[in-house]
Parts: sequence; structure tokens; C-alpha cells
Amino acid sequence: MDRIIFMVLRNIYRAPFWFYRVVKMGREDAACTEQERYGYIRRMVEEINRTGRVTIRVQGRENLPEQDGFILFPNHQGLFDALALIEASPHPFGVVIKKEAAGIILVKQVVRALRGIAIDREDMKDSVKMIRQVAEEVKAGRNYVIFAEGTRSRRGNELLPFKGGTFKSAVKARCPIVPVALIDSYRPFDERGIARREVQVHFLPPLYPDQYIDMKTNQIADLVHDQIQEKINQNIP
Repeated sequence: MDRIIFMVLRNIYRAPFWFYRVVKMGREDAACTEQERYGYIRRMVEEINRTGRVTIRVQGRENLPEQDGFILFPNHQGLFDALALIEASPHPFGVVIKKEAAGIILVKQVVRALRGIAIDREDMKDSVKMIRQVAEEVKAGRNYVIFAEGTRSRRGNELLPFKGGTFKSAVKARCPIVPVALIDSYRPFDERGIARREVQVHFLPPLYPDQYIDMKTNQIADLVHDQIQEKINQNIP
């Protein structure tokens, strides 16, 4: 919370203009392209992270598929995850988040500008609709981020089990699955104070349809989970 307040204060004179632009880009009739929307939000996020004294260290960008139409599956450590991923990824993406988080001021506007999806996790029909929508959009060449734990881990760099159902969109779309290891992403907002922090983002080699098509979704979930946890264990003391 200390750092969030610090970020707000350091960018207080920029915030109204950012908010206006993001709201404008989030309209259905906005003239800008997805790359233009994402590029603006990415520059905004880079400035927020810089003024918030958080450095994003990225490894494995070469593992991102050259052609869009893939889904990133990162571990989930907290609210800062999205800021780390946006700065780390040159490819635009939509994000699937829970409706509670989508109601937060600015988060709501950014999700709309990214053409993301907010779902009610307790509503099965909503989940089914999301799976179908993400699959269709990914087939058409969009990218998405889905947090396979379903909720944030409160164990630092230790992952919760991944939910097999979160991989149904990827299987339906037959798209590349890109595991993403976030390390220390909980620290900027969960720890008190505003000391400099470093967050690591590791893009792991993707799983392609021919590698997972004969697997059940819970098997895919376990495989991606273990790859991410192994990468985290390799990069923390």
C-alpha cells in the first residue's frame, strides 16, 4: 500500500491525462488499433514502474511466438503482476480477471482498453462464455493472459495448484501455451516501504498443439505449473 500511494503522488499531475486517454481508447468506437492502445498503456506502465522504484528484469522474450494468437499463463502473486507483464511483453494482450478486481478505478478502464474480460468465478455460464470468447479471439490472432491459479498465491514465490479448466480456451483454440514465471512480483505492493525492488519475468518455451493435444487439461496444468515452479526455484536464493 505504501508504494501504491507513492506511485499516485509521484504521478498525480499525469494521472488525469492518462485517465482521459485510457477511457477514450477503451470506447468501442475508438479509432486506434490494438497495437496503438497497448503501446500507449505500456509506456504509461513503464513510467509508473520507474517512478515507483520497481525494475522489471525480463528473460526469454525470444520464446514468445513471432505470430500472435497465443495465451500467456503466468503464476499469480498480486496486483503488480499486470504491471510487470505489460512492461515485459512487446506483444499486445487481453487479460481475463475476476469481476471484483475489474471494479477498481483505472484497472477497469485499462482492462476495457486492452479489450480484456471480467468474469464471475462463481457463475459457470460466465466461465463457459469466457472460454468460448477467448478461443475465438485467439484463433483470430489476439493474445491473452490467463492466471491459471484462479486467485493469487499468498506464499510468495511458491505456486498454488493450477486449475485445469483455465487451459480449455487454449485447447479449443489449438494455440501456443506460453508459461510465464513471475518472481518477487508480490513484493512491490505487499511489503511496507518504498525501497527499490526488482521483479523478474521469465517467458518459458511455449507448448505447441502437437505437444499437448493428447493431454487432458489437468495434465497440461500440472506440466505448466511444474515448469514455472522449477524456473522460480532456479532464480531465487
